[in-house]
Amino acid sequence: MKKSGNTTANLAAQILIRKQLGFVLPTAKQKRHLVVAFAKRDMIVYGKAFDILRLAKPIDLNSLEEVEAHLDQITLYEIKSTKQDFNEAFDGYFFGLTAAEVLVAQSLKKRFQFVFVNTLSGSHLELTLSQIFARARGIYPTWSISF
Repeated sequence: MKKSGNTTANLAAQILIRKQLGFVLPTAKQKRHLVVAFAKRDMIVYGKAFDILRLAKPIDLNSLEEVEAHLDQITLYEIKSTKQDFNEAFDGYFFGLTAAEVLVAQSLKKRFQFVFVNTLSGSHLELTLSQIFARARGIYPTWSISF
């Protein structure tokens, strides 16, 4: 989810937060704490590879010690959002994954998921990388280049 100018992704984050399912939009400092805490457990996390997280219980994300103590209660999510009309299973949805997202998903396994959000209906679907690959009808590798 790009914070600058991506109103669909920003709206998707707000939809998830409003559902009161434990989703939290971390600050830059809180993201750094998460990166450090996971690194101390030999799990690689790139701060730009996740957008939102879900807490299984209240955790003070501003405290590195608190994050480290309750890391098992935190799941990181990458948001994939759309304003197109899809069913709740997102059948036919075409999206991209970055190398960083794939690497973090492989490192964290079930502690990292992708959350697909339909900003028209408000529906969402949470999938692990393994579940995405199991559902994939096609995978098309690409190179994204920015000048």
